[in-house]
Amino acid sequence: MSSLPAWFQIGTFVVLLLILAADLVIAYRRPHIPSTKESAIWVGFYVLLALGFALAMLLIGDAEHASQFVAGWLTEYSLSIDNLFVFVIIMGRFSVPRKYQQEVLMVGIILALIFRGIFILLGAQLIEHFSWIFYLFGLFLLYTAANQAFTDHSDEEDTENRLIRFLRKRIPITERFDGAKLRVRIEGRRVFTPILIVFIAIGTTDLVFALDSIPAIFGITTNPFIVFTANVFALMGLRQLYFLLGDLIDRLVYLKYGIAVVLAFIGVKLFFHALHANELPFINGGHGVEWAPEIDTLVSLGVIVASMAVATVASLVKLRLDARRTPVE
Repeated sequence: MSSLPAWFQIGTFVVLLLILAADLVIAYRRPHIPSTKESAIWVGFYVLLALGFALAMLLIGDAEHASQFVAGWLTEYSLSIDNLFVFVIIMGRFSVPRKYQQEVLMVGIILALIFRGIFILLGAQLIEHFSWIFYLFGLFLLYTAANQAFTDHSDEEDTENRLIRFLRKRIPITERFDGAKLRVRIEGRRVFTPILIVFIAIGTTDLVFALDSIPAIFGITTNPFIVFTANVFALMGLRQLYFLLGDLIDRLVYLKYGIAVVLAFIGVKLFFHALHANELPFINGGHGVEWAPEIDTLVSLGVIVASMAVATVASLVKLRLDARRTPVE
């Protein structure tokens, strides 16, 4: 696989930085509740942007670059949607005014980019020096897949309650929001608003999801440029997707199983890759295991698309069946 030219990589980072900066300015300068039409237009724009970038990689690089990006982008996009489930819980738990949720979400996206950028650099260094790290990545993703399938996102509330009690004991925090302000003056005293707790809760969530997402994307490609751009494109438009899906996101009950299948599949793929490139002396005498298959990118892409499509369609079918069973008053 040929390498992508430096001018393309540098130009990509500059353009993405400008788009993210513009999105940040819009979120803070014009706080409002986006309509379904507005959200759909923006989500469509970011999806087309990602597909256009994949086409550019196909023309400038090759089909392998493009397919790795698309597979990585879809994997990270599915995990980002899962992130939205927890964002919904946090917003509801702290009763964040809907008008200011855009700004909170933008902070969450920026934190996610920072955490993922750090883990991408760390992961790339680990992979370069320790091939056996793929064993750990694979096992971690299998564990994460099981946790994804058999735990409820509402379990996050217990953690948040402990977080609230801890912060309120040590930091003066008012009970009410004052727009999107982080600190306000009450009776001559500077105190924090609940936005502080929301930011910390979302930042903690981002950190946990970064730990899940980076091994997953390294199961698709070890190219740091593709890994990072796939993450950026997956997070772009996430704010608008939050408002587009609205309450529906909490009712896509089978989506978590689709995500679990994706994570489990990539975990198995990583484990096979680790066996194929094995250097551990206690496994096959430190030599690669020949029977271990190498799963190519197109197969990975097919599994990712099929898993998410089946989970989404099944969730929508269940919604319709439940609606039919509900008696009309």
